[in-house]
Amino acid sequence: MNASEQKHRESAQDTSVSDDSEQGESIREAVERSRSGAPAAGAVVRDRFSSDEIFHRIVAAADEEISTGARELFFSALAAGFAITLTFMIYASLTDATGGAPVASALLYPLGFIYIILGDYQLYTENTLPPVALVLERLASVPALLTVWTIVLIGNLAGGTLGAFILASTGVFSPEVMTTAVGIAEKGVATAWWDLFFKAVFAGFIVAGVVWLDYAAQDTTSRLFMIYIAFLAIPLGNLFHVVVSATEAMFLVFQGELALATGAFEFVLPVLLGNTIGGVLLVTVVNYFQAVERTYQEQNYQLSLREMFFGKSVGGDYTPPAKTSDD
Repeated sequence: MNASEQKHRESAQDTSVSDDSEQGESIREAVERSRSGAPAAGAVVRDRFSSDEIFHRIVAAADEEISTGARELFFSALAAGFAITLTFMIYASLTDATGGAPVASALLYPLGFIYIILGDYQLYTENTLPPVALVLERLASVPALLTVWTIVLIGNLAGGTLGAFILASTGVFSPEVMTTAVGIAEKGVATAWWDLFFKAVFAGFIVAGVVWLDYAAQDTTSRLFMIYIAFLAIPLGNLFHVVVSATEAMFLVFQGELALATGAFEFVLPVLLGNTIGGVLLVTVVNYFQAVERTYQEQNYQLSLREMFFGKSVGGDYTPPAKTSDD
């Protein structure tokens, strides 16, 4: 082989390596982006997302969620509400076993929330971030947001009521633990209305923050640790979560210790309002305005103001069909 032929072969090999490298990069980029365009790896540091990329992932997931059928949403929310029963049950059991030691009693409080978030069930307080993000971006209407909130809240409350009935009417609790559980629930009911509200605002901050961090994490271990630490702060900070509070209130109702109207308006309602406002404020004040580069808007039809406030209840109706090769 002469020098000319050797040089030509080396040049061809270099071109082949370059083509393979470009092809590998394009395949990797394709794998790392979902069909909605949400990033699966950070653009600068692969295992770390920017605020824009986190927001993009939340919007992509919320767009799928807000188009989910009412039946699927309800039963997912029902399962989440029943899972919260685990939190109340174990919290009461540990409180009794530890003599009311605040830290030891709360060690397994996050268990129900871990099941819900890692199991991808629907929890009302989680929905103060993703669907609201869609509305702020004018990718879904306010009626769509309110529909999701209503279905999920009803499902959560139904699941929590079922769990409370079982705890109050069966032998799951020993007589000692039953007394402790009644005391825990009565402590919440005895809290002043505005104190409940502001404590619930901080709990709403925590839950919405968990959702934000959940979309920033890339592995289950990180999610598990983050969920555990965040929800441990609720009992340790003497805060209130609406589904837990509703479960406690219904437990007292089934025990004959509380009137339903009193529990609903003097206990559950201020917690509901506080959780909602706290979660929405975290979206609008902290997260939404720090995410400034929203390239996904090019892929979606943005609603007019009229559609946004009075449009159809299904957000997916506003998403145009994907372009084909013929377009």
